[in-house]
Amino acid sequence: MDFWSDMAKPGPQSVGVAGVRIGRGSRVRLRPRANADALDALLAGRVAVVQGLDQDETGAVRLAVTLEDDPGRDLGDARQPGHRFFFAPEEVEPLPAVRRILVAGIGNVFLGDDGFGVAVAHRLAERPLPPGVLVVDYGIRGLDLAYALQDEWDVAILVDTVPPRGSPGTLHVVEPDLDAAAPALDLHGMHPDRVLAVARRLGHLPRRTLVVGCEPETVAGADPRDDVLVELSPPVEAAVGAAVTLLETLVHEMTKTEVPS
Repeated sequence: MDFWSDMAKPGPQSVGVAGVRIGRGSRVRLRPRANADALDALLAGRVAVVQGLDQDETGAVRLAVTLEDDPGRDLGDARQPGHRFFFAPEEVEPLPAVRRILVAGIGNVFLGDDGFGVAVAHRLAERPLPPGVLVVDYGIRGLDLAYALQDEWDVAILVDTVPPRGSPGTLHVVEPDLDAAAPALDLHGMHPDRVLAVARRLGHLPRRTLVVGCEPETVAGADPRDDVLVELSPPVEAAVGAAVTLLETLVHEMTKTEVPS
């Protein structure tokens, strides 16, 4: 019983490495031991982000990390194998802290201009971005995004369409009132206010949240009898590039780095 009671206790929140406290969200460079297995050896020198600390019955601590430049890092954050690795504290080198920013593309690519956020996320992910910035296409996975927002993000930027005001393709940057987010739980809806409401009920929100939205021209209805639209309208397609430029400027301003030419 003592063993299982000990295993049920939460692990440490941080551990000291070279005089620096390392915990969830810390950036580290991987320095596997000399006799490391082949996979760990291949990761030598890579930069990773600590996702958690595990402790076994002997008191030994292991750092669960995901690679900072892994396109599938969100899978590692969700504890999926192949994108999550474990290293002892003495096998990592602390790196200076950076602002952690999540850019989340939202939308349904089968509903015309509703796929705007997804298109932006795909194009932005191909651009060089500062350390600490993660771009993910969440599509219609509202609950996955709500859980992702439980991580220690300094800023979350949600990219989506916004209610039309008569000028398709117009971009808006909004900082939502989190206290006024819709209270009703909707595990399938992907409206930013609903996702933020679910995230808040799960217990955590990023320190700051922005919505980069585009006014649509054509959006198919949710009724399955409606026509499927798999292309963006011309004004919204043109706005994708402008949105990518806008987001690059925002993340570089927030991280105090220079926008690449």
